[in-house]
Amino acid sequence: MCAMVKNENASLIRIARENGHEETSVPLDLGLRVRELRKERDWTLEQAAQQAGLARSTLSKIENGQMSPTYDALKKLAVGLGISVPQLFTPPTKGQVNGRMTVTRTGDGQEQVTATYEHELLADQLTKKNMLPYRARIRARSMDEFDGWVRHDGEEFLYVLTGTIRLYTEFYEPVEMKRGDSAYYDATMGHNVISTSADDATILWVTSLV
Repeated sequence: MCAMVKNENASLIRIARENGHEETSVPLDLGLRVRELRKERDWTLEQAAQQAGLARSTLSKIENGQMSPTYDALKKLAVGLGISVPQLFTPPTKGQVNGRMTVTRTGDGQEQVTATYEHELLADQLTKKNMLPYRARIRARSMDEFDGWVRHDGEEFLYVLTGTIRLYTEFYEPVEMKRGDSAYYDATMGHNVISTSADDATILWVTSLV
């Protein structure tokens, strides 16, 4: 098996060079890469083999590391999967696991207070986020308390944690919402929220960053 793996790696290096990818790194497991590509397309072994013009048994052996594919077999696989040959042994960047994580304890978020809302920014320690989550206490009781519409780039998700609210949007009728209700909307559309319960309502807001 070690000899087979060495032969397979040597074959892949040769293919990379023939395709002008001198610096392309070789994956540890070509079979796993092929299986992942097949499953991404929701194909069975039979379907993938037909697309690539290979025998089902041949594809099975490639996926299980039981044979080193020839250059011609790899070209057929690439064509069948709709990718280039180098992509067979170059995992996409988005597939890499970064492992970023942060935990925000209750009350530890960064506070930002306005006349209408009290925001507590969550996951503030992470930079270059794709989403901005925050908990908000809704102090406003009337649209008159706002200086026009709130609007910004991106999309927004709202989830009512406590109390009741009324969601105003520029192009829709006001919506009455209670605990457990949620809304998802285009944040470039004007929007405002007021509390309609005796106590200030609290909501979870998640805004996409664009």
